[in-house]
Amino acid sequence: MMSPQQLLSRISIDPNICFGKPCIRGHRIWVSLILDFLASGISIAELLQEYPGLEEADIYACIAYGAEMSRERYVEIPL
Repeated sequence: MMSPQQLLSRISIDPNICFGKPCIRGHRIWVSLILDFLASGISIAELLQEYPGLEEADIYACIAYGAEMSRERYVEIPL
Protein backbone atom coordinates (compact mmCIF):
# COMPACT_ATOMS: atom_id res chain seq x y z
CA MET A 1 0.00 0.00 0.00
CA MET A 2 1.37 3.39 -1.01
CA SER A 3 0.76 6.67 0.81
CA PRO A 4 -1.13 9.45 -1.00
CA GLN A 5 2.15 11.36 -1.39
CA GLN A 6 3.86 8.35 -2.96
CA LEU A 7 0.94 7.95 -5.35
CA LEU A 8 0.91 11.64 -6.27
CA SER A 9 4.61 11.47 -7.11
CA ARG A 10 3.56 9.28 -10.08
CA ILE A 11 1.72 12.26 -11.60
CA SER A 12 3.55 14.98 -13.52
CA ILE A 13 2.52 18.39 -14.77
CA ASP A 14 4.78 19.90 -17.40
CA PRO A 15 3.66 22.89 -19.50
CA ASN A 16 5.58 21.40 -22.45
CA ILE A 17 3.82 18.04 -22.32
CA CYS A 18 0.12 17.54 -23.09
CA PHE A 19 -0.59 21.27 -22.75
CA GLY A 20 0.31 21.14 -19.05
CA LYS A 21 -2.46 18.70 -18.16
CA PRO A 22 -1.71 16.28 -15.33
CA CYS A 23 -0.33 13.04 -16.78
CA ILE A 24 0.98 9.77 -15.49
CA ARG A 25 4.74 10.31 -15.08
CA GLY A 26 6.67 8.97 -18.04
CA HIS A 27 3.56 8.74 -20.21
CA ARG A 28 1.37 11.09 -22.18
CA ILE A 29 -1.77 9.69 -20.64
CA TRP A 30 -3.97 12.29 -18.97
CA VAL A 31 -5.18 11.68 -15.45
CA SER A 32 -8.62 12.86 -16.58
CA LEU A 33 -8.72 10.19 -19.30
CA ILE A 34 -8.11 7.42 -16.77
CA LEU A 35 -10.70 8.88 -14.39
CA ASP A 36 -13.23 9.13 -17.24
CA PHE A 37 -12.63 5.47 -18.11
CA LEU A 38 -13.10 4.42 -14.49
CA ALA A 39 -16.25 6.51 -14.19
CA SER A 40 -17.67 4.83 -17.28
CA GLY A 41 -17.24 1.42 -15.66
CA ILE A 42 -13.99 0.20 -17.16
CA SER A 43 -12.11 -1.91 -14.63
CA ILE A 44 -8.52 -1.43 -13.56
CA ALA A 45 -7.68 -4.78 -15.18
CA GLU A 46 -9.15 -3.61 -18.49
CA LEU A 47 -7.18 -0.36 -18.33
CA LEU A 48 -3.95 -2.23 -17.68
CA GLN A 49 -4.69 -4.47 -20.64
CA GLU A 50 -5.45 -1.46 -22.87
CA TYR A 51 -2.36 0.45 -21.67
CA PRO A 52 0.26 -2.25 -20.96
CA GLY A 53 2.91 0.31 -19.98
CA LEU A 54 0.90 1.35 -16.94
CA GLU A 55 1.07 -0.16 -13.48
CA GLU A 56 -1.80 -0.60 -11.06
CA ALA A 57 -0.24 2.10 -8.86
CA ASP A 58 -0.56 4.56 -11.79
CA ILE A 59 -4.33 4.04 -11.79
CA TYR A 60 -4.49 4.56 -8.02
CA ALA A 61 -2.35 7.67 -8.48
CA CYS A 62 -4.98 9.10 -10.83
CA ILE A 63 -7.69 8.39 -8.26
CA ALA A 64 -5.58 10.01 -5.53
CA TYR A 65 -5.04 13.07 -7.74
CA GLY A 66 -8.80 13.34 -8.38
CA ALA A 67 -9.48 13.06 -4.65
CA GLU A 68 -6.93 15.77 -3.90
CA MET A 69 -8.42 18.07 -6.53
CA SER A 70 -11.91 17.59 -5.10
CA ARG A 71 -10.67 19.03 -1.81
CA GLU A 72 -9.63 22.21 -3.61
CA ARG A 73 -12.37 22.77 -6.17
CA TYR A 74 -16.07 22.12 -6.33
CA VAL A 75 -18.06 21.37 -9.44
CA GLU A 76 -21.69 22.45 -9.69
CA ILE A 77 -23.90 19.41 -10.11
CA PRO A 78 -27.45 20.09 -11.31
CA LEU A 79 -30.16 18.64 -9.10
